[in-house]
Amino acid sequence: MSNNLPHIMIVDDSRIVRATIIKRIRDRFDVREESDGEDGWGALLVDPSIELVITDHTMPRLDGYGLIERIRASKVARIRTMPVIMISGDEGEEARRRATDLGATDFITKGIGTAELLSRLDALVMLSQSHDASVKTRTGNTADTVTGLPQRQLLLRQTEQALSHFRQHGGQVGILAIGLDGFEELAANPSTGDALLLKIAQTLTATVPREGCLARWGQSLFAFIKTGSDPAQMHQLAERIRQMIAAANIADQGRARLTVTIGIATCPEDGEPEAERLLAIAGRRMAAAKAVGGNCVAGAVARTELGNIMDVEEALEYIAAGRENAVKLGVREFAVRLLPLLKLIGAELDAGKAVTEIERKLRLADQDRS
Repeated sequence: MSNNLPHIMIVDDSRIVRATIIKRIRDRFDVREESDGEDGWGALLVDPSIELVITDHTMPRLDGYGLIERIRASKVARIRTMPVIMISGDEGEEARRRATDLGATDFITKGIGTAELLSRLDALVMLSQSHDASVKTRTGNTADTVTGLPQRQLLLRQTEQALSHFRQHGGQVGILAIGLDGFEELAANPSTGDALLLKIAQTLTATVPREGCLARWGQSLFAFIKTGSDPAQMHQLAERIRQMIAAANIADQGRARLTVTIGIATCPEDGEPEAERLLAIAGRRMAAAKAVGGNCVAGAVARTELGNIMDVEEALEYIAAGRENAVKLGVREFAVRLLPLLKLIGAELDAGKAVTEIERKLRLADQDRS
């Protein structure tokens, strides 16, 4: 996505119609495409860069009228006040009146001239940008001064909106907690640290899909939220990010290069928690993976080089809730990490043979893997 062009979204189930509109406006606008209202709504929840929506009126799952209703009923001011243009081949007054009554900002036909279309888009995007600037001034919701990324508060809002959509309509919500390995040692002084953070942010921005929300979460921590991707797809994305950061060779004056450790949390696999808890789950998995070496990806349902990284307390919560399958993927890794404790338990309870058998099977498994 260009950083210089206004970002708008076209929602239409016709690929030909989308392509035709894009061809006419691509020199002035950066365009995101969605094929129905449901996907368009999901995109609005996680992509804060969208400034205007163009929607067809007849689409599967959720039509344009339903999309406008959701936008105008949103609790998020950015979405609720967004300019929405309904575009249709139906020039009837009834369709126009219905769109206007629901809150459409403008109504145009598919035969509109290019000059007029661009003129309307320019005016409405300018209106959107003016409103956003006013809101940011009142709320203090500014970008991080070092990286230019959104900050924690926006991340929480976007996560809660995505979870709210999940509760109503189902689907998938995924979170990546991206922690920088060894950042404290590399960032010996604030100016050096800021330079490293900016490079990391630029690499992440170029790597993650634009239909998500990337934010700076803490001093050396970033987070990314995305809807519509299952745990396996989130794991693939996380692994791609990890490899891209490593390949970028970001370092401080010849010292060891920066790597990242990424924790994954997904909904519904991790239940239906609040935004803070889902972020915390991803953060815990990231921290646990860092503690055993880092530079890896860790998630509850995605096999990685380190397996199913979660803390023991969380694993016990899953088992108590009858969700053993979420823990089974990481049983071997738990056994390795807890072997010293198991040996102590075995000695105290005269159950050393059982622990010895566990240790033997772990060695055999290691031999098979090598």
